[in-house]
Amino acid sequence: MIALATGIRPDEARAVLVSGAYFFFILSAYYVIRPIREEMAVAGGIENIPWLFTATLVGTLLVHPLFTTVVSRLPRRQFVSGTYRFAMVNLVVFFVLMKTLPDEATVWVGRLFFVWVAVFNLFVVSVFWSFMTDIFREGQGRRLFGLVSAGGGLGAIAGSAITGFTVTSLGPVNLLWFSIVLIECAVYCVKQLDRLFVPSLGTGAAPATVSSEIIGGSAWDGIKRLSRSPYLLGISAFMLLFTIGSTFLYQIQATIVATNFAGSAERTAVFARLDLAVNILTLLTQLFLTSRILKWLGVGITLALLPLISVVGFAVLGTAPVLAVFVIFQVLRRAGDYAVARPTREILYTVLPRSDKYKAKNFNDTFVYRTGDQIGAWSFAGLSVLGLGTSAMALVMVPVSALWLLVALWLGRKQRALAADVLPVRTPRSP
Repeated sequence: MIALATGIRPDEARAVLVSGAYFFFILSAYYVIRPIREEMAVAGGIENIPWLFTATLVGTLLVHPLFTTVVSRLPRRQFVSGTYRFAMVNLVVFFVLMKTLPDEATVWVGRLFFVWVAVFNLFVVSVFWSFMTDIFREGQGRRLFGLVSAGGGLGAIAGSAITGFTVTSLGPVNLLWFSIVLIECAVYCVKQLDRLFVPSLGTGAAPATVSSEIIGGSAWDGIKRLSRSPYLLGISAFMLLFTIGSTFLYQIQATIVATNFAGSAERTAVFARLDLAVNILTLLTQLFLTSRILKWLGVGITLALLPLISVVGFAVLGTAPVLAVFVIFQVLRRAGDYAVARPTREILYTVLPRSDKYKAKNFNDTFVYRTGDQIGAWSFAGLSVLGLGTSAMALVMVPVSALWLLVALWLGRKQRALAADVLPVRTPRSP
């Protein structure tokens, strides 16, 4: 019955469950601290948000070569686990700083925390999906990535609920320990998956062959490959246009929330409940629709759905820039990204070599993503100086979203052509 409803084959069930649990822990850890980050951004001054995005871009640029150097020199399990445990150490440091520094320093700690969380989110999620594209193949991705994403949807709901319903009694700072424990649980899942998968390429290799194989190369391989590959450049353009629109919508959100809600705890609760609504819709879509949409429409059309929603949403928000319209559009857009666009975008990488899945993909997921943030943040600031309001800002994004739609359709055609050369699937080892 489960196989008929979801498309999971019996020998894949354990791998999908562990992968879903892995994503659950990663996203719940992030969503515990996300509302805290949002509140700190508002508390630090809405006018300073573009500078926070600039600092995030710089931080991402500094971290990427360090990460790819580690990828080049260590086996998969070591560099994946090491990335997460480094994040845990950072959270402990922030906890100590927030508890011990005087009140006048908290604004700057909050700004640093905003930048760190923005970098943390991209890297840990990028590493997760790199791992998924490394152990699952293209055909499996179409059937299973929506279900794996559902684990993340549950985790996002859990993380949002933890903060939304406990922040008043426990205080924001103490919630960091929830994230620390959840990340360690994700590391446990990494180890389980690493033992579970075996290469089924006719070599009879031992279970540890793929995980112990060092990718090699240099820290700059991802950038070099991206500059020479129209397909990877297309993915970069897709990412760039997505993040420009997301940043515009984020700044519109900051303005609307600051206008309608005064207290710090109230704003944090609003952000958490907005996340909760997004994550519930995301989960329902992942469980019942994502794999079916991919099967019915294919990668290209499915990838184009979110740009289409954005064209319509920005147009409606431009004509009626009110709280209710914003909330509906934001929920639909974010849920569409997490439930449909994100797993479909990851399928684009399943047809690429291993090095691209970790190096070029990480560059797209982090630096290119934050470059889009930067363009969006400073464009928004510049247009604000010219006197454009919320309505005009939304209408500016309509042609940008239309261009994004065309890029999605082109990527779908290229992916279909490359998928003909996909290697046979790897099957998980029986327990």
